[in-house]
Amino acid sequence: MCIGIPGQIVERLPDGSAKVDVCGIKRDVNLMLVGDAQIGQWVLVHVGFAMAIIDEAEARDTLDALQNMFEVEPDVGGLLFGEERG
Repeated sequence: MCIGIPGQIVERLPDGSAKVDVCGIKRDVNLMLVGDAQIGQWVLVHVGFAMAIIDEAEARDTLDALQNMFEVEPDVGGLLFGEERG
């Protein structure tokens, strides 16, 4: 099963990628698959690629669901918080 993690674009980079905030962790994400995504938009991230632009409500609902999963399966923390906390 593949899981996409919602993140918010906080900076566009000259190479067409972006810095995306996922639960307070800034990640470099390739935007090639979502076209002209802008700062402030939410994207669904999987293995370093933004797969889709999503609205904030969907992003927050998904993050809440993943947080609930983390409470019973700590391995989900690596997806949400990176290796630092996962």
